[in-house]
Amino acid sequence: MRISREEVEHIALLARLRLTDEEKDLYSEQLSNILDYIEKLNELDTSHVEPTSHVIPISNVFREDTPVESLGVDEALGNAPDRSDPFYRVPRIIE
Repeated sequence: MRISREEVEHIALLARLRLTDEEKDLYSEQLSNILDYIEKLNELDTSHVEPTSHVIPISNVFREDTPVESLGVDEALGNAPDRSDPFYRVPRIIE
């Protein structure tokens, strides 16, 4: 299937793209090649192929959401480079 230069100009207009003459010719050729490839794919018999959203089977890998005891202040701030009581201390960034 061939995409004409006029069709590329129309698509560019809809997408608000400014294309040079060389780009119009290039995109016309590239889009035509893409559509030719899709036509070739349409020749395949896929009547026995189940529709899928993923090529490989996937499953939910999340653990069960159960409440657990949280970290204590000392454990949570144990690796903090600087702390002030139960808080992280950070450098002042506002003058």
